[in-house]
Amino acid sequence: MIRLVVFALLVLVLGYGFSWLADRPGDLSLIWEGQLYQTKLIVAATAIIGLVALVMVLWWLVRVIWTSPHSVTRYFRARKRDRGYQALSTGLIAAGAGNSLLARKMAARSRGLIRADQEPLIALLEAQAALIEGRHDEARAKFEAMTNDPETRELGLRGLYLEAKRLGANEAARQYAEKAADNAPYLPWAAQATLEYRSQAGRWDDAIRLLEQQKAARVIEKTEADRMRAVLLTARATEKLENDPAGARDDALHALKLSADFEPAAIIAAKALFREDKLRKAASILEQAWKAEPHPEIGRTYVRARSGDSAADRLKRAERLEALRPNNVESLLVVAQAALDAQAFAKARTKAEAAARIEPREAAFLLMADIEEAETGDQGRIRHWLSQALKAPRDPAWVADGFVSDKWLPLSPISGQLDAFVWKAPFGQVEGPIEDGAPASIDYALKTLPPVRETRPESPVNDHRIIEIERAATIAEAARPPAKPATPTKETATQAAEPPPFFGGRPDDPGVRAPATEPEPKTRLRLF
Repeated sequence: MIRLVVFALLVLVLGYGFSWLADRPGDLSLIWEGQLYQTKLIVAATAIIGLVALVMVLWWLVRVIWTSPHSVTRYFRARKRDRGYQALSTGLIAAGAGNSLLARKMAARSRGLIRADQEPLIALLEAQAALIEGRHDEARAKFEAMTNDPETRELGLRGLYLEAKRLGANEAARQYAEKAADNAPYLPWAAQATLEYRSQAGRWDDAIRLLEQQKAARVIEKTEADRMRAVLLTARATEKLENDPAGARDDALHALKLSADFEPAAIIAAKALFREDKLRKAASILEQAWKAEPHPEIGRTYVRARSGDSAADRLKRAERLEALRPNNVESLLVVAQAALDAQAFAKARTKAEAAARIEPREAAFLLMADIEEAETGDQGRIRHWLSQALKAPRDPAWVADGFVSDKWLPLSPISGQLDAFVWKAPFGQVEGPIEDGAPASIDYALKTLPPVRETRPESPVNDHRIIEIERAATIAEAARPPAKPATPTKETATQAAEPPPFFGGRPDDPGVRAPATEPEPKTRLRLF
């Protein structure tokens, strides 16, 4: 387009020049070697322009003839290169489709048409063909050769990394990933793998440094980088909590600045502050986290902030959490548990029932069973609540890759992925027994709750008398010589066949012995 515009402008300039000369006629005289040459000005200008054009054409012809051998050679070389790239393209497509025969054939043709040192994709095609054919040793040799070339070093390291992962050589895979990440931290696969490896080894400082390099190279978004950094800082704070509470506090507070809704960071920060006797600041952090999203671990940490507090003080703190988030399941459960510890059974029962009405799940019914055991000790009512817990949905927990953990972990133990745990209800649980598929309901549970079994109080004096009588009868029975077995008669056989009479009366009657009954074992069934 630019050339066309320049040509048009040149034609316009020439036309304007000729018209200008035509409007101003004149003669041009030239004396050369005593001879006088005279012509019109317009004719002389035309002759000069034609002479220049002729010289240019002659120069072009001479140049074409002079460079023709090189031009012919370059033409055939370009044609050969084009055929080689066409074969290379066809081979890569065949390798992607899994056609090893065609890929191998195209690789050989490409190597014959293109120099391998000029086109590194030929080595990649040969390595891919070897992988398809199952010749992994040859493929690894190709990838190792690629690592020697600066242009293909990253490609070779990725191939070696994938091969090491396939063979289960995690240490070799880690070395390849770290080498690639050190040379090129902008590679997502190398940086992510190295980040996970360093996190698994507990090298939190190296992992944070690598994350900063990724952020500087803009490989990872700022929000995602802040979240990952918060996870790494929380993991490092967890390790520092026992020996270095101040360092754990700084890391956890920094993590909270990066991710304000990260519950594990808030819990670690509060525990570290509790160890430094900074109760007010720790309570403020937990209250802010509770307002954002109530979490049972936050509630337990807040309620049990000081180990020397009484159960009544813990109940007051639990009610403070309920005031921050009223009509919430976690708030009601925290208050119910604190009331149970304080022996306030009426309040504990009311709060647990309210939590079960909002969300009938396992924890609410298990808490009802605990209240029943502490208040009445009736095994029938306890079993009733436990059966409701079996049918209720499971409580939320930290879940990652199908693995359920009772505490937060920075890495998934299944896949090793960083920040994989999510607070949610585990899936795949059985909703209820096969014979009773109805879901748990607090109204139905209260309606079908068996009454409290009445027990008649017994006199301790009479109990002592019964024990003494039984002990004397046992001693006499042991001192009596063994009697010969009597021949059974019809009367004795009839008496033996009759059922024993029903013994009534009070236990304090010395002539009446109540049948011995074993006390029911007070065992509890916990659901996991």
